Amino acid sequence: MWVSARLLLILALLFTGRLDAERCPRICICDSIKYQVMCLSKNLTEVPSNHIPQATQKLDLRGNEIKVIPLGTFLPIPYLTHLNLQKCKVESLEEGAFRGLGRLVYLNLAHNNIAFLYQESLDGLSSLQQLILENNRIEEIKPGAFGQLGFLRFLNLAKNSLVYLPDMVFQGLQLIKWINMSHNSLHVMSSEAFGGLPSLRRLSLDHNELQFLPTEALSRLSGTNRLDVGHNPMTYIGEEAIEMSSLKQLFLDNMALQEVSHRAFVKSPLLSMVDLHNNQLYVLQPLTEMGHLKKINLTGNPVLCTCSMRPFKEWATKARIHLDVTCAGPAAFKGEQLESLRAIDMKCGGYASEEKLLPSLATFTKDPEEDAVTCPKGCSCSTDFQHGNCENKGLQTIPKGFPCHTQLLDLRHNEFRSIPKGSFPGLKNLTSLHLQNCKIASLHPGAFQNLKSLVYLYLSNNDISSIDADVFEGTPQLAYLYLDHNAFIQIPKGAFNLLPNLFSLHLQHNSISQLLDHDLVGMRKLRWLYLTGNHISHVSPKALSHAKMLEKLHLDENSLQEVPTKSLRGLPSLSELKLSKNPIKYIGNRTFLPVARSLQHLYLDNMGLEQISSGAFTSLGPKIKSLYLEKNKMQHLPDLRNFTALQVINLSDIPFYCDCQLLPLRKWLDKLNLKVGATCGSPADVRGQKVKLTATFQSCPGWSTKKAKRTSSAKAAAGRSSMKRQRTGNRQVRGNKKSKA
Repeated sequence: MWVSARLLLILALLFTGRLDAERCPRICICDSIKYQVMCLSKNLTEVPSNHIPQATQKLDLRGNEIKVIPLGTFLPIPYLTHLNLQKCKVESLEEGAFRGLGRLVYLNLAHNNIAFLYQESLDGLSSLQQLILENNRIEEIKPGAFGQLGFLRFLNLAKNSLVYLPDMVFQGLQLIKWINMSHNSLHVMSSEAFGGLPSLRRLSLDHNELQFLPTEALSRLSGTNRLDVGHNPMTYIGEEAIEMSSLKQLFLDNMALQEVSHRAFVKSPLLSMVDLHNNQLYVLQPLTEMGHLKKINLTGNPVLCTCSMRPFKEWATKARIHLDVTCAGPAAFKGEQLESLRAIDMKCGGYASEEKLLPSLATFTKDPEEDAVTCPKGCSCSTDFQHGNCENKGLQTIPKGFPCHTQLLDLRHNEFRSIPKGSFPGLKNLTSLHLQNCKIASLHPGAFQNLKSLVYLYLSNNDISSIDADVFEGTPQLAYLYLDHNAFIQIPKGAFNLLPNLFSLHLQHNSISQLLDHDLVGMRKLRWLYLTGNHISHVSPKALSHAKMLEKLHLDENSLQEVPTKSLRGLPSLSELKLSKNPIKYIGNRTFLPVARSLQHLYLDNMGLEQISSGAFTSLGPKIKSLYLEKNKMQHLPDLRNFTALQVINLSDIPFYCDCQLLPLRKWLDKLNLKVGATCGSPADVRGQKVKLTATFQSCPGWSTKKAKRTSSAKAAAGRSSMKRQRTGNRQVRGNKKSKA
């Protein structure tokens, strides 16, 4: 009886599993053996979790359009171990979005549009080991965002928009081995930014905006053995600059270093390799206190192999340290390896001594006052995360009395209407200030004075129409300024002169009608300018000339009738240009020539474009990674053969006239291994057919028959091979019969 009951249970489980395996979204591929579901590039706007087999372990949703991950999305599929959401245009992770995924070990959210990580965005991922967040727009990580990821080994935050790291930002990552923050805009770090990371072995901070080494913050990393800090604008490394007791490999390459103290690394006694290649070092003093040092790379430096370098050479020879050093001078030794020279030959007679530039180093110090454990009535203040919150309290005046150590202050959804002078006294450590949706109409001069550490200022969704030049007095570190969804009819002239570090300016969805010559005065470090959704119909030729470092320019959803070619001159770093949803009907020759050497992403979609001239893309192409032309009205395109680096191209909803004039495009598409969405709009007999598949081009002069010949040859070869296999099989059968006989 017991055996039969057990058998019934097994049969029931098998039957249930078979039913579950049959449940699969129609547009997806479900593998019941590998417990894997793939829904690649299916235009999904939400995760079809209710239609995915419950036992699924690997889910791949790359290339869809899932802008929001709501609360409890994955509760119906709790056995997931791997989840891939790359290139899904994700903008928001709601609190509790991943709850129920306690088995997940791998989560890939790369190449999306995520700007913020909130405290509970990653809640529920208690087993996660790898988290990939590169190539998003992450500007701020809220306190406690990683608090539940106790088993995470690898965190990739590369290619985001981080400027500042607050205290204990990675708290909870007890087992983390590698944090990658390459290619951000980091230039300020709190002293406890890396606190609580006992297992971290590798930290990547290369390609950022660090002007000096964050010595105090790095000193918290007692177990880290590799540090990458290359490609940062540092000129000098002073004494005891790095205090990391386990550090073995240090990369300080491709910077602007002009001097390195001989005691720079004495607090890192296990250091065995230092990479200093591609800097501006003329000479280096012996690092005599570094007993474990085995290799120094100085290639690409203008090293003078004179008597000034003799002590370094003698020390390295005696300590048996491998040197990669090529002499840049004097003339007698130019191109020689330092190791091959004799120290006695390194003389100074008649050689000009090298100059050394020792710039003053900016430092950030804490307020000496003791932090008061106070908080305004009705607000909440976290002493652990230096976070003050008065959101949606119906306040009509800015409250006073926040703790001096407060770094993030959230005052959203109140009714302040104006911000008077000195509204935030004693908050010298404040880094992020949120004033969205507060019905603010006026900002008084000195409103933010003495906020010397402020990096992020959010004033979105208010009623501000003008700003005086003195409003931002006392905020020298401000880098991200959000003024979107306000009432500006023009860019406030001179308002940004006191913001030398302004990096990103958000003015989208205002009522600005034109950009004039001096609108961007004082914005010499501006990298990103967002002007989406205004009424801009004119951009003067010199309007952008004061923002020479501009990388992103969003002019989409405006009223431009032509591409502002003259205004693009003098922007050598512009990599992204958005002109979508402007009423531009025609694009003429050499339109993008001023930015052809730098442009990587070009948006020309949804404009009603009727014609693009044959020379419109002159010199453009080799660097372009994405080109958006969808939903326009032209019937032909110019030659696109120069676009050799494309990763994304969208040609959908264009009424192509599929005649022989389009043959070059058809041939180019045959060689392109990308989804393009190009379909014929005419003639009537081919309307709706894919350009790559229609047979209408086979009658055109120049249509190659090689492909057809290769196809028929392949078929013939396959036929011969099949016949050969059949003959071999027949011989084997006959042989078997004989052996049996």
